[in-house]
Amino acid sequence: MWKGRFQTETSNLLQRYGESISYDWRLYPHDIAGSIAHAGGLLDAGILTEEEERQIVNGLHEIERQIENGEFHFQTNLEDIHMNIEKALTDKIGAAGAKLHTARSRNDQVALDVRLYCRAETRAIVDRISALQKSLLGLAASYPDTVLPGYTHLQRGQPVLFAHHLLAYLEMLERDKARLRDGLRRIEVMPLGSGALAGSTILINREKVAERLGFSTVTQNSMDAVSDRDFIAELLFSIALTGIHLSRLSEDVILWATAEFAFIELSDAHTTGSSLMPQKKNPDIAELTRGKSGRLIGNLTSLLVTLKGLPMTYNRDLQEDKEPLFDSIDQIKLALEVYAEMMTVAKVRTENTLRAASDPFLLATDLADYLVRHGIPFREAHEVIGKLTAFSILEKRSFPEITLEEYRQFSPAFEADVHQCLDLTTALEARRATGAPSPSNVHAQITRWQETLAQSSFC
Repeated sequence: MWKGRFQTETSNLLQRYGESISYDWRLYPHDIAGSIAHAGGLLDAGILTEEEERQIVNGLHEIERQIENGEFHFQTNLEDIHMNIEKALTDKIGAAGAKLHTARSRNDQVALDVRLYCRAETRAIVDRISALQKSLLGLAASYPDTVLPGYTHLQRGQPVLFAHHLLAYLEMLERDKARLRDGLRRIEVMPLGSGALAGSTILINREKVAERLGFSTVTQNSMDAVSDRDFIAELLFSIALTGIHLSRLSEDVILWATAEFAFIELSDAHTTGSSLMPQKKNPDIAELTRGKSGRLIGNLTSLLVTLKGLPMTYNRDLQEDKEPLFDSIDQIKLALEVYAEMMTVAKVRTENTLRAASDPFLLATDLADYLVRHGIPFREAHEVIGKLTAFSILEKRSFPEITLEEYRQFSPAFEADVHQCLDLTTALEARRATGAPSPSNVHAQITRWQETLAQSSFC
């Protein structure tokens, strides 16, 4: 592609070192779509005849079919997907193919291809997040009345509904979708026509080309257009944060699946055994997902470090944007798919969750609230219940087993109805504030999510 300037063939080692076709081949449908749109722009500009444009379009579609059918031979010496397709097209149709690169550079070409790729993959990720949300929602709806302890510091805190716990992850995942959708506004800006860095003296109607590709706007600075990878960094951040949310869910699932908690049972199809210990049933999907979250963070960091010291405009360093991008997209899509499948068939051991939630200390805050309703300042009520808890532990008697007379030794505000607030059902029903886990609230949230997710898709 640059043979006119050079007198010596490129070193084989340099060809191996600099090639990207081994991984950027996956951009082929986007490279072809961009080239077809660009050919239309060249036709409008009078560079191509209608017959030449027709040959280019037909030739590109034929190459696309060959790649899809595994019949296309990628050549490392041609470096990347762009030159592989252009060379095949020129070999196929002759001079018309050689005209296709008029008024564009590989710099704006790859910027376009990656934007088209990121747009398609963003939509695919959002759809997979929705599928996981539906899986978690289905599990929540199957156990609407199941109670378990809510934890802070991994210590039992207060009782909550299992469905309320799962719905917390739906909220996280919804924010992930919102970030991805918002990022599309910065992905869907067309750079083609920016050339290597300063456009071209051959004028192409960029807005019309953008319209053909489904972009609503075009870049406004050619130098920025060919060197901008902000949209990739933003997508990698969104993916990494989604991975972190999956990692947090994984930690819950791993704990719940232990013999110590025994809150949940994962199917045999989504667990593995031990090569030595025959009794083992390991939550590998959750563990792998927790581990892969670090990989997603690393991919984001890799790109940011690559970008931080680059001068204007295009530098070959930017070739290093693709492998972390491709890897993060592959990993998050697979993680979302397998997690949705696993949670769809998971079972909850309600007898164990209820046993754990029946710990009387979970209602200590309810006792403090009881005193507040009887005129005691909360800080004083907190101290009273703290002393009462110490007394309960010392006496080896739970809150329901302590007599009214003993309660009144800690505060005269305790009355005959004190034991009524120690009922688990009553305690949950009292949590009616917006966002709290009362049964009525959780039922309403399940309904809301069912309606929301019925419409949540890019498909």
